[in-house]
Amino acid sequence: MATPLSPLSGSPLSPFKTIAVVGLGTMGTGITEVLVKAGREVIGIDVSEAQAARCVAAVEASTARAVERGRLTAAERTDALARVRTGTDLTAAADADLVIEVAPESYEIKHRIIRELDGIVRPETILATGTNALSVTRLAADSARPERVLGLHFFNPAPAMKLVEVVSSVLTAPQAVAAVTDLALELGKEPVAVGDRPGFVADGLLFGYLNQAAAMYEARYASREDIDAAMRLGCGLPMGPLALLDLIGIDTARTVLEAMYAESRDRLHAPAPILGQLSEAGLTGRKSGRGFYSYEAPGSATVVPDALTPAEGPTGAGARGVRSVGVAGSGTMASGIAEVFAKAGYEVVLAARSEEKAQAAKARIGKSLARSVDKGRLTAEAAAQILDLITPAGSYDAFADVDLAVEAIAEDLEIKQQLFQTLDKVCKPGAVLATTTSSLPVIACARATSRPQDVIGMHFFNPAPAMKLVEVVRTVLTGDDVHATVREVCAKIRKHAVDCGDRAGFIVNALLFPYLNNAIKMVEEHYASLDDIDAAMKLGGGYPMGPFELLDVVGLDVSLAIEKVLHREFRDPGLAPSPLLEHLVAAGCLGRKTGRGFREYARR
Repeated sequence: MATPLSPLSGSPLSPFKTIAVVGLGTMGTGITEVLVKAGREVIGIDVSEAQAARCVAAVEASTARAVERGRLTAAERTDALARVRTGTDLTAAADADLVIEVAPESYEIKHRIIRELDGIVRPETILATGTNALSVTRLAADSARPERVLGLHFFNPAPAMKLVEVVSSVLTAPQAVAAVTDLALELGKEPVAVGDRPGFVADGLLFGYLNQAAAMYEARYASREDIDAAMRLGCGLPMGPLALLDLIGIDTARTVLEAMYAESRDRLHAPAPILGQLSEAGLTGRKSGRGFYSYEAPGSATVVPDALTPAEGPTGAGARGVRSVGVAGSGTMASGIAEVFAKAGYEVVLAARSEEKAQAAKARIGKSLARSVDKGRLTAEAAAQILDLITPAGSYDAFADVDLAVEAIAEDLEIKQQLFQTLDKVCKPGAVLATTTSSLPVIACARATSRPQDVIGMHFFNPAPAMKLVEVVRTVLTGDDVHATVREVCAKIRKHAVDCGDRAGFIVNALLFPYLNNAIKMVEEHYASLDDIDAAMKLGGGYPMGPFELLDVVGLDVSLAIEKVLHREFRDPGLAPSPLLEHLVAAGCLGRKTGRGFREYARR
């Protein structure tokens, strides 16, 4: 076991047997629980005796539940509770080997605590701040021992969340970082090393995304329900951004963003005005009972209807009848969409530039259906019936009688416009013409026809049979009956439709790709490693994939093209594609499909 040595000797630090937690709110209470369960002596300190009592009661309740579930014995619980003592005076931290400060996010409060602790704790005691928005360097600079001050950012709820960000400033001693990192590992956490900037990694990426979602809602581009559903279903996120803002606290989010913007001056971090308006009105989210959504009571997670809740009932009023569907294209997306429509009982014409390509696309659908049969999701008879509904064709003339034509060809505006000119000539009057574009203007496709009122966007997500989301994109010329038709069709094919206007990125890509671009910039600036950033977003944000895993799956060339479109449309300097991304694409490192992107992959 390491022995206590002088803080300036460069030798190992003392083990953390006794740890003080300053601030016993939700986070402080969670950290206290984690520490006592791991066998540490904990000194809980809060200015409020009542809050300290609530902390002890919460730890008593959580350990009681652990006993009921067989995770602790009654004796272990008794020992754990005996290791907790609380008080209201910082002098109680005198014997601590480590102090973790999780007081309110205020420089004034945190400075006062650190300066007072300087005169209380031993010279070798490490002072860790739990801030997620304030500068660790600035907090350390006023300490008598700045080399012993660092950041230790747990995530809420601390007992459940695995991620801990260990934040170094230019003043932090490496031994202090190593000791705290070892502690995090002993607690069963996964520490990531990051430098000192507001938001660190997880919140630094998360809050920019949340801010853009708030701005999107404020601009009335899409409803709160559609924004949240789009990000849950399109990206596999556990919560939509507006619901998450309500959970975090809109006032808290605004504070974090203000700190980020003060340092970065990036417009993506400038808090959306609606965050300030809601905060000043006291509508701070779940804790107040109302934020972007309304809740059953303050502190409740149950959403209740309010004036903005969409009306329930049939949405297909005025919809055109759709019996047969034409799908243009022969790639993965086209065959996936054709499979979706056939499974829903529609007659499908799958047309490509040649009969061979169309037959190959149908064969791909046959293999997909066979996999479903092997997994017990379909009977062989049902799979055969579905496949029989699909007619391959080597010419778009086969679309003469379809009621809905969906194009899923190359993401090139000129090629799409040429196709829409062809569909305009081939398809019967009254047929709905839809594009699956993810980044191009739908109106440009519509204007290539003599019937722009019949043209709409239906942005499916890959793989289409599995992904539940469809972004329904109206142009200023799209007819109400066309919109109603597509909404009704989405319901019949069991997809969740979200409405949005015709602008770059729609909902999902407009929120996703700036987040991915910011992750690349973090690596470019040597702020954190690929692995630490991916781990931070999966463990701290609940993302199914880290940003670099996702970039390599999507394709770096596809990602760059979308980011260029977003930058060109919104003209925000913060949306400019990262030079590192451009260099990798220029070098032919496009991700998994080429065997190398941000990481290298085994060749199949």
